[in-house]
Amino acid sequence: MIIKKPITPDLAIDARGLVKVFGTSRAVDGVDLQVPTGTIYGVLGPNGAGKTTALNMLATLLRPDGGQASIFGHDVVRESHVVRQLIGVTGQQASVDEMLSATENLIIFGRLLGLSRQDARQKAAELLEVFGLTEAAKRPLGNFSGGMRRRLDLAASLIVQPPLIFLDEPTTGLDPRTRAQMWHTIRHLVDTGSTVLLTTQYLDEADQLADRIAVIDRGRVVAEGTPDELKESVGTASLHLRLVDETQLGSAQKIIEAYLKTKVVCSPEAVRLTVPMAHPDQMTDLLIALRNSEIRLSELSMQKPTLDEVFMAITGCDTRTKNNNEGV
Repeated sequence: MIIKKPITPDLAIDARGLVKVFGTSRAVDGVDLQVPTGTIYGVLGPNGAGKTTALNMLATLLRPDGGQASIFGHDVVRESHVVRQLIGVTGQQASVDEMLSATENLIIFGRLLGLSRQDARQKAAELLEVFGLTEAAKRPLGNFSGGMRRRLDLAASLIVQPPLIFLDEPTTGLDPRTRAQMWHTIRHLVDTGSTVLLTTQYLDEADQLADRIAVIDRGRVVAEGTPDELKESVGTASLHLRLVDETQLGSAQKIIEAYLKTKVVCSPEAVRLTVPMAHPDQMTDLLIALRNSEIRLSELSMQKPTLDEVFMAITGCDTRTKNNNEGV
């Protein structure tokens, strides 16, 4: 007999065992997420990991095939009409009309959301200024760059600030300056009362913004915690090695894993190794072992673990190289 855990109403999101199946593929395979109110919660994962599918179930855009979830205590299936009033969703694809100007698009969104014509126009002007689009406000969107259209799509999702905002890879396609502006906007949303669920493939973005992070791989949560907790989970330091001779990569990897009893991460660059180390004082003995095996190094560095290394250690891959089909 399966006993369901009670849904916790004081969480912005409380998901237990979410499942979504497409044909023979379990795109989401028992995901648990508990997101405290008033926080930024990051969801990391490679392409096809199940991030967007999980978000779509929480946003009532897909019906779960298993498990349960609530938004501020309201069940996403039984009370979907209530949940939709509490959330805002920004997807990966722009939902704007390219035949209209930026101002016209935002006014239409405002009117559809119940604002008066005057309030919709005022809100449109405010958002265009926040997202650096004032000078292009009257220009048809057909003349916008991809990054400008992305900013407008984000602005449209914030016309009426909801208690919970789903941001699905919100800075994809944005230049570094605009990304930094978006980070400031996301922090401001939380400071003014919203909770944010952020999916991203930019690990520095999650590190900068998220209070807690869940790493999803193959439809499951494989790690969860604060950025610092995740970094500490792979060791107190990371040793980076570059070999002179790439044909010695396999031999070096075997020596390191046997000596340190830890998993070595190979970067997309064939001759570079990353070694999580719980005890950095072991480095001297390891280097002696490599030298005794006539494995020469062209580069050596030691630093604190990054989220990139956490991701590669947990999933065994790099976000830029893994590519699966997610189903949605």
